[in-house]
Amino acid sequence: MNFDEAGVIEALTRIFGATHRGVEIGIGDDAAVVTTTDRTVITTDMAVEGTHFSTKWSSAFDIGRKITAANLADVYAMGGSPKYLVAAVTLTGQESMEWIEELAEGIAHEANSCGAFVVGGDLTKGPCIVISMTAIGEVDNPITRSGAQVGDSIYISSLPGWSAAGLSIIEKDLEDDLAVHAVSEHNAPTVDYVSAIQFSNNRAHSMCDVSDALITQANQLAQASGVALKFDQVLFAQHPEFLTLKELADSQDVDVWQWIFAGGEDHVFLATGNDLDGFCVGTVIEGSGVLGVEMKKAPDTWRHFN
Repeated sequence: MNFDEAGVIEALTRIFGATHRGVEIGIGDDAAVVTTTDRTVITTDMAVEGTHFSTKWSSAFDIGRKITAANLADVYAMGGSPKYLVAAVTLTGQESMEWIEELAEGIAHEANSCGAFVVGGDLTKGPCIVISMTAIGEVDNPITRSGAQVGDSIYISSLPGWSAAGLSIIEKDLEDDLAVHAVSEHNAPTVDYVSAIQFSNNRAHSMCDVSDALITQANQLAQASGVALKFDQVLFAQHPEFLTLKELADSQDVDVWQWIFAGGEDHVFLATGNDLDGFCVGTVIEGSGVLGVEMKKAPDTWRHFN
């Protein structure tokens, strides 16, 4: 083993040791003690090596950013504001201290971008790397998937599909300028947290994070709200990034709508409401399910279990 537990804890304490007025007791005790509001939003995510990330093409820093972004996005998707994080990490024992510190720095970087603080966690040994993280935030008026109303417009915070494009490029070992951007978005997605805040401030009727594929989570939102979501591909095609993504898809003989509708792990926010500060891609109508998501073949959606 290339490290000892005491050394790891010392490094993590140094990296995550920033103080915050809401943290009464942080890293170093049996548990953290923090101040929360009357309404607390809690979420958790787990990332498993070989399923959610690969050390073959992702740096430890990017892996740390990716799992942290997944947690933060879920808090924002509820109309909340993230405050604290706890992380439990399983290591194989073959990692270097440098790799572990880089992982922690990636977590800290993404957390700090949202004003959140890591206040504790756990460390254990196992057959593969597993990172489990819990985020705790504050929320005044939760925004759920069940609030979509007939007549709402449908908005996205950014164009989904880049993560799926990046994975496709990695698997085909391609290299060009567009490929570099797509691979970067797969390894550590850029999450538009500001748009989620704007959706919340503009009183979106419903919202969710579409990390499990747009078509999948739009269906979940439609079902929860008892309505139908009608997407307009013409509106999607007007997004500033659409032609670039389509060019990349065409170069690989891939249907770009497969990436946009069925790709996963983009952490794009999907919201419904009126006059929201996002990119409008459709309307909410009477009925059920999702319309306007035609592809050249049946969607091969991102999923946890193959």
